[in-house]
Amino acid sequence: MANSRTHAIGSLGPVTAEEAHLLEKLDLERLPRHIAVIMDGNGRWAQKRHLPRVAGHRAGTQSARTTIETCARLHVEALTLYAFSVENWRRPKTEIEFLMQLLREYLRKEMPLIQKNNIRMQFLGRPDELPEGVQRDTREAMEATAGNTGMVLSIALNYGGRAEIVDAMNAILAERNGHGAGSAITEEELSRHLYTASLPDPDLLIRTSGEMRVSNFLLWQIAYAEIFVTETLWPDFNRGKLLEALLEYQKRDRRYGGIDAREKAAR
Repeated sequence: MANSRTHAIGSLGPVTAEEAHLLEKLDLERLPRHIAVIMDGNGRWAQKRHLPRVAGHRAGTQSARTTIETCARLHVEALTLYAFSVENWRRPKTEIEFLMQLLREYLRKEMPLIQKNNIRMQFLGRPDELPEGVQRDTREAMEATAGNTGMVLSIALNYGGRAEIVDAMNAILAERNGHGAGSAITEEELSRHLYTASLPDPDLLIRTSGEMRVSNFLLWQIAYAEIFVTETLWPDFNRGKLLEALLEYQKRDRRYGGIDAREKAAR
């Protein structure tokens, strides 16, 4: 047990004194299986520095890299990042074009890191509505990492939680094709048709920038997720902040609608 802990921590490379202190308190046997992140605050980060919004988006890619690599090396099973929502098409055309180009650039630059960490990539959302170049690059990224056996990295791209449930329902109807029309649709059947069908539901949802809402993200899947909100803007979300979120998660009592053992004993 001690050797595996030493190996996991050692795989992170050099750590600061603060990170070492946090790692000492972290139980690596009780990490979330699936972490979902709403990466918010890029625009405000740039505004505070009197920079264009796109500078915040570019700065945020470093936080994504750190979060991805740290989770992979701590052997988290799945990580899902909310990159672009169906509502984000309302943003200025120039910002959308920059975000799409930034994603393509990120996939090219980060692929060696993804492969080194044995990460399998997938994309959640409606790909047919994305620019052709983005569709091609995301498809190639999935094909290139399909044989990897480590963490599953899901990028929610042109994603909406309500749209996902609608798509799942339409897939069920198409599958039935007039058969079993009178039978009720179960939670299990709907879950099998979600974009995340192959993944466990998130145990931990992290939202940066202090906003207290889930923003149409994984609405079905986060039913029992622990939610951690930090005032930190996404470009400032470093490894220490991630470790703080994991420690807070481990303090929570996950009852799934039941009662804990202490309450049972008191009854």
